[in-house]
Amino acid sequence: MMEAGQAVEVLAALAQSSRLAIVRLLVRARPDGLAAGVIAENIGITPSNLTFHMATLERAGLVVATRDGRRIRYTCQFELIEGLAAFLLEDCCRGLENRD
Repeated sequence: MMEAGQAVEVLAALAQSSRLAIVRLLVRARPDGLAAGVIAENIGITPSNLTFHMATLERAGLVVATRDGRRIRYTCQFELIEGLAAFLLEDCCRGLENRD
C-alpha cells in the first residue's frame, strides 16, 4: 500500500504538463514503452529537456529506462500508478465519520 509521502512525491512529479503528457503517452504505449526520441517528438520537447523530465519521473518511480541497443526505452510503472489511484480512492464512499 502506498504511503502519503510517496503519494506526494508521485503527484509532485506529475504536477508539470510535459511530465504528465509523457506518462499519459507511456500508458498508451504499454507494455513495450517508447524510445526516448519518439517520446520527445510526440511531446514536442528537445532531447535535453526530455532527459530532465525523465530523471524526475524515474526518481518518483513512475518510469523505468532500459537500454535497447543504442537507444533508451522508457516504460511506465503501472503498479505505481495503480497504487496511487488506490491511495487516492482508499476512503471513497465511506463518508465523514466526524461531521460537525
